[in-house]
Amino acid sequence: MDLNFWDVAGRVLLETLTLFALLGGLFGLLIPVFPGLTVMWIGTLVYAIVQGTNGNMTWVDWVLFALITLLMIGGNIADNIIIAKHVRDKNVPWSSILWAFAAGIIVSLFFTPIAGMVASPAGLYLAEWRRLKEKQAALANTKAWMTGWGWSLAARFGIGVVMFVFWMLWAWL
Repeated sequence: MDLNFWDVAGRVLLETLTLFALLGGLFGLLIPVFPGLTVMWIGTLVYAIVQGTNGNMTWVDWVLFALITLLMIGGNIADNIIIAKHVRDKNVPWSSILWAFAAGIIVSLFFTPIAGMVASPAGLYLAEWRRLKEKQAALANTKAWMTGWGWSLAARFGIGVVMFVFWMLWAWL
């Protein structure tokens, strides 16, 4: 197969952009409200569409893309389950959990994702302080939120690394 300059340049550009999407999504996972796994999946989706359009997708490539898709879905579900489980173990009501999620998302939209990282536990603390009228209990429930977030981060980051490895196998082998 004779490759011309533009074929090679196009492939290098596609792989570079996909690589940056994957790295951006992976390190974006450090921000609680950032949909890093979804960003990574969108990068691989675009890669699959371009490769498929050019007739460069084998059945192995499609299997790897399907596995990446399943990891993204499972990771996004697991994220919420892990955090919710930690706070539900402390009998925190869903209303307080929803306040925390809403605070993180809304503050991230109007300010920065870093501010959203602070707003989520602050929202939970304020909701719990209002509900319980006791600062120490509200703080204990907020600590449970932060512990859940830490475990969730570890799980999502691990899943993101596996997605990244699957794409590398797909693109470079």
